[in-house]
Amino acid sequence: MSHHKVVTGCKLVAVILLWLGASAEDRRAGRAHAAEPQEHTSHRSIGLSDLVIVIQSQRNSFHARRGGQRKVEILQQAAELGQGDPVVLLLHELLEYERDWMIIPLLPNLSATYGQSASWFFFIEEETIITLPNLLKVLHRYEVQEEWFLGKRLHDNEASIIHHYAFSEDPSSFSYPDPAAGWALSIPLLQRLAEQIKHKHLKSDFTIDLKHELSSCRSLFFELALYIWEEGNGPKLTAVPEFCTDTSDKCATTFTTYLPNCGNPVSRKEVFVAVKTCHRFHSERVPVVKATWEKDAGFLEYYSDVTDASIPTINLGVPNTERGHCGKTFAILRRYLSKDVPEADWLLIVDDDTLISLPRLRRLLRCYDPKEAVSLGERYGYSLLLNGYSYTTGGGGMVLSRAAVSRLVSSGCRCYSDDAPDDMVLGRCFTSLGVPITHSPLFHQARPCDYSETLEQAVSFHKHWNIDPVIVYKHWLQDTQPTVEL
Repeated sequence: MSHHKVVTGCKLVAVILLWLGASAEDRRAGRAHAAEPQEHTSHRSIGLSDLVIVIQSQRNSFHARRGGQRKVEILQQAAELGQGDPVVLLLHELLEYERDWMIIPLLPNLSATYGQSASWFFFIEEETIITLPNLLKVLHRYEVQEEWFLGKRLHDNEASIIHHYAFSEDPSSFSYPDPAAGWALSIPLLQRLAEQIKHKHLKSDFTIDLKHELSSCRSLFFELALYIWEEGNGPKLTAVPEFCTDTSDKCATTFTTYLPNCGNPVSRKEVFVAVKTCHRFHSERVPVVKATWEKDAGFLEYYSDVTDASIPTINLGVPNTERGHCGKTFAILRRYLSKDVPEADWLLIVDDDTLISLPRLRRLLRCYDPKEAVSLGERYGYSLLLNGYSYTTGGGGMVLSRAAVSRLVSSGCRCYSDDAPDDMVLGRCFTSLGVPITHSPLFHQARPCDYSETLEQAVSFHKHWNIDPVIVYKHWLQDTQPTVEL
């Protein structure tokens, strides 16, 4: 992906701020926006029936099943307490439009359906574990008639490309929630946001072209906090120490891992690896792949614009392009399905400056069914406010099941030019075919230094800018424990 694409990849929800934002005169004066947790006494007690829990599940069968299991666990815990039941929703069942995974466009629906009966909306990941009594104790501290945005605080340590270098003078001054620990909105805040979204229209002086705006799933919670903050007119995130990603008796939430244990990793021979390169980078980038993760591949081929027997590379007859590589990627898809290569359940397409842990990827792939059409990686969105589509961003690696590749190739969907952005064209094709884009935060479009959250057990990183890629691989991706290779 181009540098421009990465930079613009974090702005779509910020665009919503311009699109939907109220004027300063319209905003309610005296809004509560404390930045630190304080002790409060609610006018009335908060019970489980006052709570709506939204599990941020996905349409892929594995994630839908995990979300359903988490829902059952929460309701069983509530039944054992005997204090009423919360409403527990699965996000993938609520999605009316592709854009709704961004959460903000979904708020009017949540407000209309549950706004009269709920006091709090609590959002968690599929693997987030809730201790309901502790959660009620936390929420009881905050006056339910005020606007609250609660979560575990994350902040950038330095200006970050994935957040479009926002707050570059002091990146730590702005915080956003860690989705793994869960985050909450009080009903007054959610209802105001919902009304704002419903009634505000495109400003007449709006100058950013929505058709070319992108949004990454990873930047979602930064942009969510930015939207709620409203340039100082709304509440900042209030840090809640009981919203945890570790384990403690006082924690209301804990988090296991984004790399679940679904059994033995898939065999090395079930993952076919396609590395996109070009003659210009044969001596610069390919040696990094060979020095780091190539040894973990069962089947791997380098695809270039020239044949180089010393690597070796394969020339697919598609000229190198400076921008997108759609022509080359579609040639790879056809080759993967041909008799020219060994048959494998999974196709991994990466750039020559992608760093990846194949053992961790093979462990992750055990959770998915290769007979299902699967497109897995870091999810981005294109023109989602205008009925656009989601896609798996190429730099972090695109993982496709054989079923997905077969369905796409047989559909006749194709590139509009050889230099079209391959990842976006694939996303457009899969959306038209009804194949969901499955997001995993283990894939990274940028470098480790571009992120603030914990990156242990990451599957991939991208780009060699101002880093030693071999050192980055050894620190973040190379497992210290030897594994049995199948």
